[in-house]
Amino acid sequence: MSLSQFDPATYTSQLAEKKQRLIELLAPFDAPEPEVFDSPREHYRLRAEFRLWREAEQRHYAMFAPGDKHTPILLDDFPIASTRINQLMPQLKAAWQASQVLSFKLFQVEFLTTLAGDALLTLCYHRPLDAAWQAEAEQLAAELGVNLVGRSRGKRIVIGRDFAEEELQVAGRTFRYRQPEGAFTQPNGAVCQKMLGWAYEALGQRDDDLLELYCGNGNFTLPLATRVRKVLATEISKSSVNAALANLEGNGVDNVTLVRLSAEELTQALNEVRPFRRLAGIDLKSYAFGSVFVDPPRAGMDPDTCELTRRFERILYISCNPETLAANISQLSDTHRVERCALFDQFPYTHHMEAGVLLTRK
Repeated sequence: MSLSQFDPATYTSQLAEKKQRLIELLAPFDAPEPEVFDSPREHYRLRAEFRLWREAEQRHYAMFAPGDKHTPILLDDFPIASTRINQLMPQLKAAWQASQVLSFKLFQVEFLTTLAGDALLTLCYHRPLDAAWQAEAEQLAAELGVNLVGRSRGKRIVIGRDFAEEELQVAGRTFRYRQPEGAFTQPNGAVCQKMLGWAYEALGQRDDDLLELYCGNGNFTLPLATRVRKVLATEISKSSVNAALANLEGNGVDNVTLVRLSAEELTQALNEVRPFRRLAGIDLKSYAFGSVFVDPPRAGMDPDTCELTRRFERILYISCNPETLAANISQLSDTHRVERCALFDQFPYTHHMEAGVLLTRK
């Protein structure tokens, strides 16, 4: 997002334009009018990453316009970022300005915060990190009340935890999440909470089983698991799988089996194209799947995975790219209809939007 686009006074009209665009994309499928879930107008983004730019013998937070890596936009604060990030930015800058050990060849800073108030900082260097750096970093982490990760080529030093802890409320229950450094998490926590609530309601209380593809750190898995008999969930990223397993255990969710497979690999397994050792001991035929939940990357579902979802009575689909969502619905429209749809404004002041649909068999 360009800072020039940030204008809370225009938020309502921008959101209306996104709604109209989603209506037009889903019009060929006779979709109902989308439910719209707005965002806070500022301080909504829980993650931020800044390059550092050296000027007048000091390093400054910097961003760049798309396609231009040579003209920095120097920042003292970042109004779309969480209040916690804006509190930490000047404190961290003062710390590196006062310390040659902390500032020497520091080139990038990453912030990860949560609605629960936790914070994790990652400092990236073009030099080896030594004992002197670690001693000062430990003092800094204690002073700021954060967890901290130092990164340099081939080395990673963790001070405290290498994850942030989040708490999200869904249907009156608090779910606690471990969000690892470097792994994907939803950037807009307030809207993420609304997405979870909508998916929970759209799925409804079922007496059968759920297949979940692309489960990540278990963001949707935790609340949706309370709505079904049992869940088979898949994810390919090792760090996300480990976080999901920790989140399941930490929340006492015991009806989920998680396997490290891609959606394409699970499709092959369910079609009995080939066996997978990672499915050893799991009886796929013991599941009575009634619903499938998908939250794919921007490219959407590949054609084979899309065909796999056709088998299910209900397809609950969260998308970060409405264009590929529409393409997938087109492939499924001869057997399924759009019963519900929603717009989630994860990314205010940009053209990006998150969408959700519930498809049910005709």
